[in-house]
This record gives sequence, structure tokens and C-alpha cells, in this order.
Amino acid sequence: MFENQPKGLFALALANTGERFGYYTMIAVFVLFLRANFGLDPGTAGMIYSVFLGLVYFLPLVGGVLADKFGFGKMVTIGIVVMFLGYLFLSIPLGGETFALLVMLLALLFISFGTGLFKGNLQVMVGNLYDDPKYADKRDSAFSIFYMAINIGALFAPTAAVRIKEWAESVGYAENDAYHFSFAVACVSLIISMAIYYGFRSTFRHVEGNGTAAKTDDGKAIETEELSKKDVRDRVVALLLVFAVVIFFWMSFHQNGLTLTYFANEFTQKTSSGVQSMAFDVVNLVMIVFIVYAGFSFFQSKTQKAKGISLAVIVAAIAVLIYKYTQVEGAIDVSAPIFQQFNPFYVVALTPVSMAIFGSLAAKGKEPSAPRKIAYGMVIAAFAYTIMIVGSQGLLTPNEQALAADAGTANYASANWLISTYLVLTFGELLLSPMGISFVSKVAPPKLKGAMMGGWFAATAIGNLLVSVGGYLWGDLPVWAVWSVFIGVCLLSALFMFSVMKRLEKVC
Repeated sequence: MFENQPKGLFALALANTGERFGYYTMIAVFVLFLRANFGLDPGTAGMIYSVFLGLVYFLPLVGGVLADKFGFGKMVTIGIVVMFLGYLFLSIPLGGETFALLVMLLALLFISFGTGLFKGNLQVMVGNLYDDPKYADKRDSAFSIFYMAINIGALFAPTAAVRIKEWAESVGYAENDAYHFSFAVACVSLIISMAIYYGFRSTFRHVEGNGTAAKTDDGKAIETEELSKKDVRDRVVALLLVFAVVIFFWMSFHQNGLTLTYFANEFTQKTSSGVQSMAFDVVNLVMIVFIVYAGFSFFQSKTQKAKGISLAVIVAAIAVLIYKYTQVEGAIDVSAPIFQQFNPFYVVALTPVSMAIFGSLAAKGKEPSAPRKIAYGMVIAAFAYTIMIVGSQGLLTPNEQALAADAGTANYASANWLISTYLVLTFGELLLSPMGISFVSKVAPPKLKGAMMGGWFAATAIGNLLVSVGGYLWGDLPVWAVWSVFIGVCLLSALFMFSVMKRLEKVC
């Protein structure tokens, strides 16, 4: 899995891990902060959330165009600095009046523009490492590893957000002010990202230039492929078709920060006990990750010593889980943001499984193309919301639930519905996101790499703008009807993807 990859991959991946940890720490509590601090209704909070996400994912298009001209490394550096200023502004508690709202909006602009310069261009640099012929066949696996690194940061973010907020409240800060401590975590994580980036820059300096300056890791120039105008047009059209489809995946997937969080906050049981309660402790999730990776290491290791170390890790992790279970007493409180740890946990735990499956299929010549994987991912996302429909049967509308909660007569759903939904959504994500990014880095014309990677994020941005649809549906409609909307758009998108499959696979 990690063998024979260029060293620059790990440096860039870890730099992104730190940045993503800060971002997802903020996202985990952001809509709850908007409602608590400014008294916003669900629709308005959802609009601000989705517009912010839209900018975060649209501005990489601008960042990519700039990088195609001035270089990817320069844009990444500027982006880190601008993001840091945005998180710094957001971490200052200024109350809930108009001035505080304006400062928050300014902070969001800084964060989104900085991310636009940083995020897409860092991924282009990862792709550029694999323009070197000796690494070319490892491109898909590299982006799976890179995507896993992103989610390592995201895995710990919800716990960090909740714990730092609880600590601030315990030392006397009001609830509204306590949220700002969660935002301050992002400032620290960006400093760490910057240290990693510059500390290991020598491993990827050769890919910091623009798309016309490709080099191998030993400094030799790589001859870029000369494409006819028709080839360029065919590749760009194929990418635009993919971009059109993934809009609706991200519209559905990023409900994790909106309607799925509302469901966790308003409809899900507030406590958990027994084995289920162990799922809400990130230490237990990390132990499961250790077991998965050590298990793969055990079967893939070529020496008895390596196998012994892997087995020792498995035994130690199981021992920790058993000990933690013996310490479970009574019920624990479950906070809505903590559910957002499950998606990154599943990504980290399932990435080696996914790579093993597709590696086996590739060895047999049966691995699906990247466009086909994306189409399958849309179908799986639809199935995830089918689980939510089943779990929402018999529940009130959100507005009725609020009244029932005040009266003490509300019914709540098991946390297992959300946990299961995140599992299935993650299967879809692993088919769509890292494979889509790899597809863009492979197919994009050399002189348009930054712009095309920016186009991928622009499509994500449009999807994020459409996330707000869920917020506006959240009120008088039964919750099962809300989930039905996302099932419909995912299935229609998959159908469209299959209808243009031959055209997409032609440029692979």
C-alpha cells in the first residue's frame, strides 16, 4: 500500500492532514454556533453554511487559474497564510450583534479564499508526482492514500471540537463564547501544516511549478504530451460531464453538516450505553483502525519479525478495547457534532480494504474505470438515504418534534441509523472522491491542470450551494420526505453517468 511511493506524497498528505483537522473542527460545530450565537433559524443557518462551503470549493477554480500562470507552490503558501488570518478572526468572541456577524462573514471570506489557493493546488502537486513514468501506475493508489490522510485529520476533529468547547464552558465561558475555542484549534493546526510543508519541501519542490514545468524527483524535465485541439476538447468535455454529475453527490453527501446534524440534534437519542457507547469514543475507533492496518500488514509482510510486530499491535489494540468495555458504566451523553467522526473513521479504516479489492481486480484485468466507479458511488449514496428513510418512519416533522421536545413527549431514533448511514455514504465517497480527483489529474490537459482541478472543486461548490435545499425542507415536511429528495437526485445522476459512459471511458 505504502511501498514504492514518492516521498513527496507523504509530506503533502501530512500537510493537508493538519489543515483538514482545523477545517473539520470548525465545521463540526459551525451550524450549531450560528443558531446559538446569532439566533438564526435552520434555513438561514443552512444558507450561510452552504454559501461558505460553496466558496470553499468554488475558489480553487480561481486558485487553479492563478497557479497555471504563477506556480502551484506559491499559491499554496499564500493560501496557508490567508486561511490562518480567517481562523484567527473567527476565534475571537465578539458576541452576537451585527459587528460580530460582519467579522464572522469576513473571516469566512478569508478562510474560503485561502482554501481556494491551497486545496486544489496541493492536489495538483500530488498528481504531478505521478507524471514521472516510474510512478505513473500508482496514481490511483496515491490519491487513496492522500484522501485517507485528509480523513485522519477529520477523524479527530469532532472530538476536539466538542472537548475544547466543554472545557471552555467548565472554566466559566458562556456557551456562545465557548464555540470560539473550537475555532482557535484551526489556527494551531495550520501552524503545524506550515511546518510540515516547509520542513519536507525538498521532497516535492520539483512539482511546485506550473503545468508546463514538469520534472522527475531527480530534477530531469518530463516531456509533456502534445495534444491536438480535438484531444484537448474531448478531455475537457469529458471532465465537464463528470463535474456535472458530482454536483449532486456533494449536495447529498454534505448534508452531514446540515440535515444529518439536525437529525442528530433533534431526533436522535441523547444518551448511549453498552457496546454502542464505545462508538462515540475516538480512542476505540483508533484501535479498530490499528487492527485493520495491522491485519493487512500481517498478511502482506515478508518476514516473521514484521508479522510478529503486526500481531502484537492487533493483540494490544484488542486488549485496549476489552479494557475500555470493562470501564463502561451506565449511559453517556451523545452530542450531535460527534456523529461527524464516523465518516472519516470509515474512510481511514476502509481505504486499505478498497485498495485491496481494486488491486485484486486490476491484477485480473477487471478493475472498473474511474467514471464507472463514480457512477456506482452515486447509486450507493442513494442507498444510504434509503437507510435514513427506514429509520425515520413514525417520526414527527421537525417543527412538531420541537413542540414535543418542549412538552417532554418527543420520540427519538437510535443512533445506529446515523452510524449505518455514514458507513454506506463512505462506501460511495471512496468510489467517487479519490477516484474523481485521480481522473482529473490524469485526463486534464497539461496546460490546464490547475483550472481543471479547480473545476472539480467548482462542481463541489455548486453541490454545496445546493446543500441549503435540505435546510429549507427542514420544518413542516416529514423527515423521510427530506431524505427522498437526495435519493432521487443521486439515482438520476447515476443514470446520466451510465448514459455517457462510453464517451468518458474513451479518454481514460
